[in-house]
Amino acid sequence: MSAEPSTIDDAVRDNLSRVLSKPVEPAEIDPDRDLADGYGLTSMQKVMFLMSACDDTGVGLETFTEPDVAAMRTLRDVTHALAGAVTK
Repeated sequence: MSAEPSTIDDAVRDNLSRVLSKPVEPAEIDPDRDLADGYGLTSMQKVMFLMSACDDTGVGLETFTEPDVAAMRTLRDVTHALAGAVTK
């Protein structure tokens, strides 16, 4: 799959919005806010979020190592990681 960056960003925002405990509209998500400290994302929510975002962008979650996933601390980090994986 060759997803465009805006498509990846949209998919990441939509999936994050769905797993947050406190509702936040996708367009209102700050791409640089820490997912855990800023949005209260738990490790289980992060896994669910990443699985859904990977599915929607055609990137296998197995593409990422545990350190890769740990380094995805913001929406921007996730978007960049997925964009890099789709272009490979």
